[in-house]
Amino acid sequence: MSDFRRYLAARVVAVAGTLVSLVAMPVLVYQLTGSPAWTAAVAAAEALPYLLFGLLAGALADRWDRRTMMITADVVAAVALGSVPLAWWLGVLGAPQVLVVAVVVQTAFVFFDAANFGALPTLVGPDRITQAYSTVFGATTAVELVVPALAGLAVAVTAPAPLIGLNVVTALAAAVLVRGIGGPLSVPVPEGARRTVVAIPVAIGEGLRFLAGQPVVRTLTLVGTANAVAGGAWAAMLVPWADRVLGVPPDGDPRIALFFAMYGAGGIVASRIVPALARRVGGARLALGALPVALACGSAVVAAGHWVSGLLAAACWGVAHATVVLNAITYRQQVCPPDRQARVNTTARMLSWGLGMPLGAGLAGVVAVTDLGPRGGLAAGVAVLGLGVVVAWATSPLRAAARAARATAGGPASAAPRPGPS
Repeated sequence: MSDFRRYLAARVVAVAGTLVSLVAMPVLVYQLTGSPAWTAAVAAAEALPYLLFGLLAGALADRWDRRTMMITADVVAAVALGSVPLAWWLGVLGAPQVLVVAVVVQTAFVFFDAANFGALPTLVGPDRITQAYSTVFGATTAVELVVPALAGLAVAVTAPAPLIGLNVVTALAAAVLVRGIGGPLSVPVPEGARRTVVAIPVAIGEGLRFLAGQPVVRTLTLVGTANAVAGGAWAAMLVPWADRVLGVPPDGDPRIALFFAMYGAGGIVASRIVPALARRVGGARLALGALPVALACGSAVVAAGHWVSGLLAAACWGVAHATVVLNAITYRQQVCPPDRQARVNTTARMLSWGLGMPLGAGLAGVVAVTDLGPRGGLAAGVAVLGLGVVVAWATSPLRAAARAARATAGGPASAAPRPGPS
């Protein structure tokens, strides 16, 4: 299991550095401009590359060497990130540069993520994927609890631009760790199909057809998009909402660190409960239950008028949001053939995270510049999540799968998903 430990370490190191930038960049732009719209633009830019390049990245990751893709992506991200503290030190840093760096770094992440998602099932095997992914998710969400809090404290007392330099170090460290994995991260691909231009559209089509042929996965992807819209609104509005609604400014007030930490803390809880809940009730029933809870918690965040109630509501929302995400990912990985893991997962993430996050951030930014302010921006994202809850309960695939899971006796195996047509 030394290879899995290296894989896990690389993921944890990469996530830690990314979290520093995710905290520092919105604060940096907000300090440079004082504008919720600019802050929302950065949040949207960080998610938009998944929509633009997700299909291509997934197809390439199933045909090219995944190890090389991950290492290259880390190096590209390190170079782009390094330009931010350099420009700050030279006194020429502006919000447009931060926006461009966010796009470049997240584009690199799309290709890294495509290879990373495909690599894990190949590394551990299909029988251990749920436990392995839960371990990865639990470790990364533990980092999400600690790092944002520390980064939030740091940006409250010092300039955020130099902190982004830490992400340069972690990106390079992740590349070294991936390089040290000895086991295979890719499945064999016929040499003639590996790099041909014609093969790429064919590979993309295979991923789309598989996703379209799985009713439960298709529905989970659709409602996952609504869940991601709400998450995008949260990412875009966190700093201006805390500042203008709750009286917690991003500089000089250590309470901002708690807001960055508590939403991520919910992911730790989700990583502990999702494997057991999925085995007990099945992925469809878990989704049907978690989505309304996420809606209720998001609504509580919108209604919060004090920083303590806002903090508690954000923590609960983090649990529900992460449960929806983790449940959908593990279900999808269980039903997907190994040679299509990267394509199917990046296609689904392109539609949910890649489409939903920038839509949520953009929607929140547009609403926030009106009289409704940051609270209204959050409310707009939560309203879209409400539509997702309606879709989940009104359409047949999730309810049919939930009924089948309840009706089938025999324990955890009864809830296991079965592959459909590809």
